[in-house]
Amino acid sequence: MRLINRCLPLVVLVAWVTGCWSGPPLKVTSIQLGRSLNADNTVGSFTTAFAPTDTIYVSVLTEGSGDATISVRWTFAGRVMGEPKRAVSYKDVAATEFHMQGATGFPTGDYSVEAFMNGQSVGTRQFKVERR
Repeated sequence: MRLINRCLPLVVLVAWVTGCWSGPPLKVTSIQLGRSLNADNTVGSFTTAFAPTDTIYVSVLTEGSGDATISVRWTFAGRVMGEPKRAVSYKDVAATEFHMQGATGFPTGDYSVEAFMNGQSVGTRQFKVERR
C-alpha cells in the first residue's frame, strides 16, 4: 500500500504531461498555387499563369497541431483585391484553401498572393493573368 501511495503522484504527473503534450506546434510548410484542388484541399494543377476566366486557388499547407488564423492577401497593381481569413484547428498535416474568381474575368497583368499565419507573413507567390 505504501508503494502505491508513493508512486501514485508520479503516475498522475506522467499521465498529465503526456495528455497535455500534443506534438510540435502548428507551422506553415508550403504555399501552393494552381487551377484546381484535390479532395484534401491541396492544389491539383500547379501553375503561375492563368487565363482571365480561371479560378485561382492557393493552399496553405501546415503540419503540427494547434489553433491559428490563416489568411491570404490577393493584390493586383498595388491594390488589395481581398483578404479572406480562416480560423483553423489542426492536429496533423492539413491544407487550408482560398480561391479567387472574377465574375467578368481578371484584367491581364502581374498579381501576388501573400499568406499569413496569426498575422505574420509566411510567404508570397507571384502569378500572371494573360490571354491565351
